This record gives sequence, structure tokens and C-alpha cells, in this order.
Amino acid sequence: MDLQEFKTKVLPAKQKLYRMALFLLQNKEEAEDILQDVFLKLWSNKHKLHAYASIEAFAMSITKNLCLDKLKSRKHKHMVDVVGMELDSAEANPYQRYELTDQVNKVQELVKLLPEQQRLILHLRDVEGYGYEEIEQVTGVKVNAIRVALSRARKSVRDGLLKMENYAV
Repeated sequence: MDLQEFKTKVLPAKQKLYRMALFLLQNKEEAEDILQDVFLKLWSNKHKLHAYASIEAFAMSITKNLCLDKLKSRKHKHMVDVVGMELDSAEANPYQRYELTDQVNKVQELVKLLPEQQRLILHLRDVEGYGYEEIEQVTGVKVNAIRVALSRARKSVRDGLLKMENYAV
């Protein structure tokens, strides 16, 4: 693989890789460092990249592993936030914006409580829009297990939100 092919096949995934690193690490500088390491690893192994069905999925897998290594080296588990959630406030009145913001905050708190694997699968599927096969390549988890984990994660968030809403009344 030459430089031009690398640019066309690998670099378009840069934003997804960065978002995943930022999602896992919750630190912009560390996410940027991880992204540099990922591209360095990919460039160093550019002659082997043709063997992968999806270079992007392989890059996501490298990113995930480097982030998990970084988290382990911190010696503590850092809870993950859903990043990049924006509210379309142009059409909502202040009360509606407050309600939406409050619900987003509640969902973020509930996502933080999910097991790490469920959190990652939920992020890849619902935030990044990955298909089940791509998530399988990134995580190494079988498609059926991904479906189960995703269903459980969504149910947990939904039930937690309902429980919070019922207590608020």
C-alpha cells in the first residue's frame, strides 16, 4: 500500500477513530495521542492491510485496544460519557430545551452505569452507526452476543429512565 492508497482507505476513518478514543478516554489530548499511535501502527503494517476485509474495523479494533490499555494504565476505571449529543434548540421553547437537556443528562448517567462492553456496543451501534458485522470485527464478540448486549443495554437505560421519571412525579 502506497501513501495515496493509505490516504484514501485509512484516513477517512479519522473522525470515527477519534470519537471512539474520546468516548472511551474522556480526554482530548489522550484521544489525539491514541489516534497518532493508531495511524503509526497502520502505516508500519501497511503491507499487511490488504488481508483485512475492513481496514476501518481493524483500525477501530486497534483504537479500542490502545484506549483500554491506556485506561488500565491509569489504575482506575473512568466512567464514560456519551459525547457529541446535541439538542436542536432552534425549534424548542426554553421549557422544552430544559426538559430535553435533563433527559439527555439522565440518559448519559444511565449509560455510565452500563458494563463496559455494553457501553461500547451501544456507542458503536447507536452513536457511530456501525452494523453488527463491523461491531463484531471491532470487539471480537459474536453477532448474536452483540444483539443480546445491545438489547440489554437499551433495556437497562430505558428502565432506568422510566424509574427516574416515576420517582420525579
